[in-house]
Amino acid sequence: MPLMGSYYIGVSGLQTSQNALNTTAHNLSNLETEGYTRQQTLLEDRFYNTIGNAAVSAKQQGLGVEYADVRQVRDFFLDQSYREETGRKEFYEIAYETSTEIETLLGEMAGASFHDSIGDYWTAIQELQKDPTSAVVQGQFVTTALQFLERAQAVYDGLSSYQDNLNARVTDQVKLINEYGHKIKELNDAIKRTEIGQEEANDIRDARNLILDKLSGMCNISYSENIDNVVEVQVEGTPFVCRDRVFEMDCKLDDATGFYTPVWPWNDDAEVFDLDRVIDSADDTDVGELKSILIMRGDRRANFTDLFTDRKVGTDPTEYDVYNEGYKDADGKERVATKKSVILTMQAELDNLIHSLTTTVNDVLCNEYGKANEDRFYANEEDLPIELFQRLGQSSRYEQRDGAHGIGWYYIPEETNNSPVDVSSMYTLSNLKINPDLLKQPTKLSFLTKDKQADQAKADKLAQAFKDPFGTLNPDTNKEYNFTDYYDAMVVQVGNTGFIYKTIADSQNSTVVSLENARQAVMGVSSNEELSNMIKFQNAYNAASRYINAVDAMLEHLINRLS
Repeated sequence: MPLMGSYYIGVSGLQTSQNALNTTAHNLSNLETEGYTRQQTLLEDRFYNTIGNAAVSAKQQGLGVEYADVRQVRDFFLDQSYREETGRKEFYEIAYETSTEIETLLGEMAGASFHDSIGDYWTAIQELQKDPTSAVVQGQFVTTALQFLERAQAVYDGLSSYQDNLNARVTDQVKLINEYGHKIKELNDAIKRTEIGQEEANDIRDARNLILDKLSGMCNISYSENIDNVVEVQVEGTPFVCRDRVFEMDCKLDDATGFYTPVWPWNDDAEVFDLDRVIDSADDTDVGELKSILIMRGDRRANFTDLFTDRKVGTDPTEYDVYNEGYKDADGKERVATKKSVILTMQAELDNLIHSLTTTVNDVLCNEYGKANEDRFYANEEDLPIELFQRLGQSSRYEQRDGAHGIGWYYIPEETNNSPVDVSSMYTLSNLKINPDLLKQPTKLSFLTKDKQADQAKADKLAQAFKDPFGTLNPDTNKEYNFTDYYDAMVVQVGNTGFIYKTIADSQNSTVVSLENARQAVMGVSSNEELSNMIKFQNAYNAASRYINAVDAMLEHLINRLS
């Protein structure tokens, strides 16, 4: 090799060592940067000059070292597992958050007042049982009923308000997901532009990976990097970020409920999430914050009819409302099951309590307790009894028609088998008021027999009906409760549900932390390791410098001797 060529070997050592030191310094300067991936310098031999052949191998002279590449140190499978488990953690954390908020609402805020109002109403009934003809006691009974109804409606409104809060979060989530999609596409383009030459776009890749981490917590994603270094992303199996575009989500407003549903506008408003599938980790149907929000929110305001297991809907006699599975609405679409949503469950159970209590009290007051609808018949209008709780959609409890007993006044039944349900005919929280005539004149309750004696039997029946079990919380439970214990059982139920969600969320959080620790062991920057690398490359730089000095001294000596 020419003597001057020896300089280039030394210079290659200086250059590669300097670049390696720069990479090490870059790692150390980003020690606390979120999403930063440790970069590693790869060095390799330059070409060799063959100067002859030997018996065993060719005689070669090396031309030095070169700076081959700077690579990110990441583990694809750890990233994939981390992102999936992050989405599952966010799913159950939203479920736990919802359960906690509802438990607070039921147990500490308006719920405490409502619990007291049930006890106050029971006390008023007991006082009525002692002296059913007292105008004062009757007035207290009506007033307490008004307070009871107002507080029950306040609890239901609180549940509905939180439902609306979740609904507002849907649009925020969809907007943020779309922003992440466009950011990924921008970073894809930036990486392509940067890596057209020899430069590595590692810092841009870090930004893209960080967005994938965040996006994975919001929805169930899958992704792959193509030959052009472009990451393509699918959300719930549907293309979202592709090579040259972003297929945005949109929110479709249901005019009837005011609820938003994420849809793909480019695909005939197909819904993003299939909420009818069973929630199961094996099928990855429990991944993503947005999906959990939709399930917890539900798709409607629930009432007592949502607890039925035999309500016929539509025209197909095989289509029934099943508490565990949901049911089809008037358009044939499967509705979200009440059981999946804590809010829907609480709304339905609370309304079931109010419906059962109000109809029972009315039936006792009207001497119709236990009678079939067609047997609630009166030939003369002046004989019609008066009810305490009235339906807003019905001006009277009775209507005149030709029925089983001929022409007369018959009870107007609740229509719970229609689809959609006719709320105006039902004793449900959104359709109830206290009879205004009784608010003006409570003595119209008429606790007198035909011979003008105190109707003690009616007062006793009212008290007994309040104490007797009237039903279970929902079709999944067997224990029956009376009106006093039912609400307490609701609060315990939502507390138990929240505990289950918390257990799962805590377990998922531990899994995510473990995976993140494993990721950081691979991609995280270790100050001790980088300082060791810095010393190593500094020594290599010094060695290359001394090599050049030695070559320089040798050449100087030769030139001086030959001159």
